[in-house]
This record gives sequence, structure tokens and C-alpha cells, in this order.
Amino acid sequence: MKSISVHGIDEEMEKAILERAKNEGKSVNKVVKELIAKALGLGDKPPDNRAEFADLCGVWTEAEAAEFLALIADLEITDAKDWQ
Repeated sequence: MKSISVHGIDEEMEKAILERAKNEGKSVNKVVKELIAKALGLGDKPPDNRAEFADLCGVWTEAEAAEFLALIADLEITDAKDWQ
């Protein structure tokens, strides 16, 4: 991803950006990118907040997922007699 430097930001704008970042608990970089996206009409799609919930949902490695699926494999077996 490319980087862009913005020169000549006045104190009022800097203060507003820093305050927004602090209030929203975001980095200055993220706030500036969101402001630019909104100004360009690119902010219509909902934000991707999945990473914020990873500690609540958990994230499995491929090995952990494979182990779990192996442990519950017998639950995938359907006994036809149960459906008569």
C-alpha cells in the first residue's frame, strides 16, 4: 500500500484530527484515511470491525480447526433408524 505525505496542516486541523483519534480510540493514520475516504465518496461501505472482536470469538489455527473437526467427526454420522 502506498504512503502519502500531507504538508502544511494547520494547528486547528491537527488538533481536530488528534482529538477525533483520541475520542474514537483510533490511530491518527486510521482517522485520516477514513476522512479521505469519506471526502472521496468511498466511505459508503460498512467498516470491517472483525479484528476488534477476535479476542471474544477466538481464532483457531488450521491445526486446531482440524483437531476439532476430527474430535466431532462422529457427530456427522446420521443413523437412518433415527429418521424413521
